[in-house]
Amino acid sequence: MGHTVAASHSIGKVATDKIFGANALAVKAVAQFGKDKVTNATIGALLDDNEQLVCLPTVEKVYRSVPITEVINYAPIAGLPDFLNAAMDHVFGESRPDAFTKAVATSGGSGVLHHAIWNYTELHDTVLTTDWYWGPYKVLCEEVLRKLDTFSLFNEKMQFNAPSFESKIKALLEKQNNLLVILNTPAHNPTGYTVTDAEWDGIIDILKAAAKNPVKKITVVIDIAYLDFSGERNACRKFFSKLGKMPANLLFIVGFSMSKSYTMYGQRVGAMIGVTSDADVAKEFEDINQYSNRATWSNINRGVMRMMAMIYADKELYAQVEKEREGYYQLIKQRADIFTQEAAAVNLTMLPYSAGYFLSVPTDSPDAVVEKLNAENIFAVALGKGIRIAVCAVPTEKIKGMAAKFKAAMDAVK
Repeated sequence: MGHTVAASHSIGKVATDKIFGANALAVKAVAQFGKDKVTNATIGALLDDNEQLVCLPTVEKVYRSVPITEVINYAPIAGLPDFLNAAMDHVFGESRPDAFTKAVATSGGSGVLHHAIWNYTELHDTVLTTDWYWGPYKVLCEEVLRKLDTFSLFNEKMQFNAPSFESKIKALLEKQNNLLVILNTPAHNPTGYTVTDAEWDGIIDILKAAAKNPVKKITVVIDIAYLDFSGERNACRKFFSKLGKMPANLLFIVGFSMSKSYTMYGQRVGAMIGVTSDADVAKEFEDINQYSNRATWSNINRGVMRMMAMIYADKELYAQVEKEREGYYQLIKQRADIFTQEAAAVNLTMLPYSAGYFLSVPTDSPDAVVEKLNAENIFAVALGKGIRIAVCAVPTEKIKGMAAKFKAAMDAVK
């Protein structure tokens, strides 16, 4: 290799993000063939049926009304107290767990993950997630000298694979005393799967059993990026009430993001919410994650935190935002329903989709299938075990007929 001045742990790192790479190919095709000839199912952002990026109208209105001094001023390192309270109320709804709950503002959902990995695992530990996962989980682990391992998300009945989850937890806890688990639910990226309330009971039983050894420290990050696009407001939050009365060495961290819920992707505002039965663990959660804020990005976008606090403080505004979001939830659901029905009609195997921005089709040759689709100006993201389709971004008209094209491409590659 050529000259390098980087530290040994940084040599050779290069961010080849498959999602942004696939999107770049689609953008290039649009420039060449025109937008109407190209289907871009790569990007995790909500587009309307005219392929315009959506901002919820009331969110835009309130954001534009935030005083300029609030937009440009520094925020407290931990985040604005009004925002943190609004975030917790919004996330838990009627299902706040019977526990200590504390929040710290972060730079989007990625900020939650970064702090959780850094503060709740030891150097060179392995973090656990599902075998279908959002690629940056691995990058976030490797950046801070951790590894990522996976368990099988689905069993043969296409339900949550509790035995695989349990055996991986046991194996990792034999080698390390700290274990961080990342579960992305409801409306999982990339599959659209939601862990059921009954499956949550099984997950919690497994975690409690693992926590019986007081030497072991277990932290579970629940990445709820798509919570507000995952179904009826109260029904999709019910599982939170199960997180109370846990052993002191079992901490839950809920990762809230304003990217999807408030269509504020690039403003990078989120909150990590700690849920614990222990007052000391709650205080430590606030302290160490504030410290990490100071040590990474210093403080968070004040204007957007203020905006959420303003919306939450006004019941009418909040109801209006919820109503607007519901309309777009229904739009995505309609697109996903079309794809699902057409997939069934052409015998295209899909992973179980409940809700959310994405659905996935399994294949042993994702790159080859995607290449075949690209030749027809259809762009999606090749993953390790299949292909992710962003139904959030594809207009309803272009969804029609897509499943048949996927099936044809897969058959051709066989």
